[in-house]
Amino acid sequence: MSQTAPIPHGLPMERDAGPFDPPRQITRLREARPVSPMVFPDGHEGWLVTGYDAVRQLMADTRFSSRQDLGLLHVPFEVPGMSEITEPSPQVPGLFISMDPPDHTRLRRKLTGAFTVRRMKQLEEGIIGIAERQLDELARLTPPVDLVKEFALPVPSLVICELLGVPYADRENFQVNTAKFMVKDQPVDEKMAAYGAMTTYLAELVTSKRAAPGEDILSDLARDEDLSIEELIGMAFLLLLAGHETTANMLGLGTFALLEHPEQLAELRANPELLPGAVEELMRYLSVVDVLYRYAAEDIELGGETIREGSTVVVSMLAANRDPRRFDNPDTLDIHREARGHLSFGHGIHQCLGQQLARIEMRAGFDGLLRRFPTLKLAIPADEVKLRTDMNIYGVHELPVTWTETA
Repeated sequence: MSQTAPIPHGLPMERDAGPFDPPRQITRLREARPVSPMVFPDGHEGWLVTGYDAVRQLMADTRFSSRQDLGLLHVPFEVPGMSEITEPSPQVPGLFISMDPPDHTRLRRKLTGAFTVRRMKQLEEGIIGIAERQLDELARLTPPVDLVKEFALPVPSLVICELLGVPYADRENFQVNTAKFMVKDQPVDEKMAAYGAMTTYLAELVTSKRAAPGEDILSDLARDEDLSIEELIGMAFLLLLAGHETTANMLGLGTFALLEHPEQLAELRANPELLPGAVEELMRYLSVVDVLYRYAAEDIELGGETIREGSTVVVSMLAANRDPRRFDNPDTLDIHREARGHLSFGHGIHQCLGQQLARIEMRAGFDGLLRRFPTLKLAIPADEVKLRTDMNIYGVHELPVTWTETA
């Protein structure tokens, strides 16, 4: 294996190969050294993993811990105030995405019944109804409009609010605060203030559900006496954040990608039966959750390298999903591709719990949008679309679109 690739200092983040492709430096690194040392801004010597096979192996190996309380948190970009943190952050109750077994297993098991394929199938009609009503709202507006604000964000927000039993009228609160929380270089104190505002709101909500549960997922959890209020808050935060941020960005960025590939868009419009496969391909091609983190709990061999105990490992899902060793012509969007092996929902014990829900929302969203807006197009030049390179989940900040009125 070539060891001549330059060792990156910090994570390359500039989308210099185009809005949908990995940064060029990450692509070069994957070809030369798929498991590469990386120097973090604080001087920590960690690792960046970009190859598909190595990422899959790492995600399946629980010695690569998800806990953030084992050592100091190192992030691969500058965050004001981060250098002042000298103690590991304590484990947040209920936040099972940053836990290992057996804690992770206990909490995740509480939710598996809520997100079964069968349960999601039962909800599909209601989700299609939510998407269609939002498209009715969109059709009443005079273009140009921002598709993120008027469609991509409301649809998953409405769905997750209904599922969790969160009043949709409170969306301003959680959307604003989750957006602040997701800014990469947001000063630590501002990030914690946004998190604090969210948890204060959720504490009231879950306490009221414990006192008077309804017919929703948070009420089901609140009925479980094994769960503390603190755990309920952490679980609610995770479900609410993951439940609207990821799908909203897929709907926005996915529409942008299709508009930039008009031949694929036309084919999809003419053959709606291709949509389930196209959703998988868009997930692979765009990989909005482009970076994840793990912590080596012991010395581990990966891809011919020895990752020492205590190392922070940055996992590039986007680079892995574009690995030519796994996918032919990976930088081409191809709605006919069999993209099911993609890693966009993660892999291993932390694989996304809500993946069936996300698939249904994306199918309903793209299907309705393509069917009802046959003349949809960008209202600004593609290179003026504001990309979320500053956020922990990738996408577009706004997507101004227009269309001609149809009879």
